[in-house]
Amino acid sequence: MILLFLTSGLFLGWSLGANDASNVFGSAVGSRMISFRKAAIIASLAVIAGAVIQGAGTSDTLGKLGTVNAIGGSFTLSLAAAVSVYMMTKFSLPVSTTQAIVGAIIGWNLFTGNRTDPATLSKIVFTWISGPVLGAVFAVLLLMLLVKFKKAAGMHLIRFESVLRTGLIVVGAFCAYSLGANNIANVMGVFVPAFRLQDLDLGLFSLSSDRQLFLLGGLAIAAGILTYSKKVMETVGANIVELTSEAALVIVLAQSLVLFIFSSSGLSSLFGSLGLPPIPMVPVSSTQVVVGCVIGIGLYKGVRNINFKLLGEIAIGWVATPVISGLIAFFSLFFMKNIFSVNVGYKITDINIVREPLTASADTDLSAIVKYLLFGIIAAGLIITLYIYFLERKKILERKASEEKFWKNLK
Repeated sequence: MILLFLTSGLFLGWSLGANDASNVFGSAVGSRMISFRKAAIIASLAVIAGAVIQGAGTSDTLGKLGTVNAIGGSFTLSLAAAVSVYMMTKFSLPVSTTQAIVGAIIGWNLFTGNRTDPATLSKIVFTWISGPVLGAVFAVLLLMLLVKFKKAAGMHLIRFESVLRTGLIVVGAFCAYSLGANNIANVMGVFVPAFRLQDLDLGLFSLSSDRQLFLLGGLAIAAGILTYSKKVMETVGANIVELTSEAALVIVLAQSLVLFIFSSSGLSSLFGSLGLPPIPMVPVSSTQVVVGCVIGIGLYKGVRNINFKLLGEIAIGWVATPVISGLIAFFSLFFMKNIFSVNVGYKITDINIVREPLTASADTDLSAIVKYLLFGIIAAGLIITLYIYFLERKKILERKASEEKFWKNLK
């Protein structure tokens, strides 16, 4: 039964991978600096690592917005958010999973009579504005630095393109890691307060209940990247504004920095120790950030390069997503409670939230599944790494042989 309820969260993770996570390499694929297949594999492995290692940083913020205290409610909210994102994805509009889950949580608050914390909501909405602006600023500054570096280095064009391609792979992996750390709360955050799994001891390390959920969510995100993200990659990477290879690199790096800033508890603590306001741990819309980066590059190069019609369509999606998600969640909760007699949650009167108990068999079975999945991920990661290594080595040898043959025939 627990696995059945988790399917909506996994569907939401898949939707995030198909839409938001594709933005990690959207500019690189759009500028033809890296193939979609290679980008998808790298992003999938990195996003899983980020979700498991650093995924707990932003879950508390969503919990303050609305603590969903029944797994039936968690299932319904995730399903409502996933349907909203999927609908927008079908129209090739890059929307925000953060907005979808926030709208669903507010719908749950209204249905159960719980209060929506205005301070937390304001903090989240503020990132919907500051994220794209910060991304645009970072993108322009990084592009200026990269252009100066290119001139100072006096590097040959072919050599410079090779360096950029390597940089895109490294920075893209870091960006995917930051995305997993920041946005996994959108996928599994509503399930964290609803129940607790048995800690999974793997010898060298152990996985808590929350990290087991984050691992499952990370796998769902990876599945979305691999199976359904190519169309949105092309929309973000090529159709908003024509991108050069330099712009592709700085957009990925700028997005990485924004996502990392809002998901690093260590950086937030450092700001606090220096007497500065701590950085809020808030799930940031990667879609909005990358679009902000692209707009910043477009403005830097000239306003005429920007496709304002497409930006208008994207803006409509940003406004419509939380509203649609909230309405779907509200009416879905009504049907789940009154038609199917599922406990979707209740009004919170005590600050201490008690998680729904699990039967021993359900607890053990799900933890065992997570254990085998983890071993499968490690094995698959090793196989994919070796495959990419030998494939690249084969291409290098073939290119070298082709060059030698060319010079030999020339003589």
